[in-house]
Amino acid sequence: MNEEIRVPQVRLIDENGEMAGIMTVRDALAKAYSVGLDLLEISPNAEPPVAKILDYGKFKYEQQKKRNEAKKKQKVIEIKEVKVRPNIDENDYQVKMRAVKTFIGEGDKVKVTLRFRGREMAHQELGIKVLERIRGEMDEVAKVEQMPRLENRQMIMVLAPR
Repeated sequence: MNEEIRVPQVRLIDENGEMAGIMTVRDALAKAYSVGLDLLEISPNAEPPVAKILDYGKFKYEQQKKRNEAKKKQKVIEIKEVKVRPNIDENDYQVKMRAVKTFIGEGDKVKVTLRFRGREMAHQELGIKVLERIRGEMDEVAKVEQMPRLENRQMIMVLAPR
């Protein structure tokens, strides 16, 4: 910006956005100061570098507005957790599935945690059946991002929206 530009010549774009041609930095600065604006190097890698006459404060404000707009449009994907048990009752299972479908519908990932207690550890195939049933029902709306795996006394599976 202004005196910090360290190249001998620049391709100048004036305050109206029109190409003014190639000139020395000193001439470009004089032109910028005569209209009361700043000289800003737009693309330093070009040959010669491109500089533009503009109001630097306004330029920074516009950049900030663009960044804020982009941030507003982003969707933050959250991971929701649903806990189930190996010998889950049918009604409880349906309630959990409704919650999973809601979360997936909102675009969030779902972590299905199946916890074993006591002697249930001896019957891990029951837990695998429950997770396979969930996977089968959610197949058309969600994909399995992390296959079921055993961690200590619980099995974890992560589903993500398709």
